Amino acid sequence: MSVPFTAKAVTGAFLVSGVVHLVRPQVFEPLIPEQLPAPRQLVIWSGVAELACAAGMMHPRTRRAAAYAGAALLVGVFPGNVKMALDAQRGDNTMLKAGTLARLPLQLPMIRGMLEAAREA
Repeated sequence: MSVPFTAKAVTGAFLVSGVVHLVRPQVFEPLIPEQLPAPRQLVIWSGVAELACAAGMMHPRTRRAAAYAGAALLVGVFPGNVKMALDAQRGDNTMLKAGTLARLPLQLPMIRGMLEAAREA
């Protein structure tokens, strides 16, 4: 059973993003909604979750669980992506504004790709 291209892309993104979460957590702290406690710890743990999902996607025996977990993680971080897009709209950086808005609809095909990988596993 092969992994759909979208799931491979999400796995790669999880690897890169997970490492950045651990090495430079301050990059992601502004995405954490103010209502949630301990932003640094949430960033660290979400990075660990991304790396765990990516690692699980690499082995057929763990792929189904990892793909479902990856889809859930994408749903779970969506509010942070919305917050980042809204915050960017208040600034002067046109590229950041456009990039953060463009990122939002990309979540859906990423989630679909992970769900497809789970079904095919």
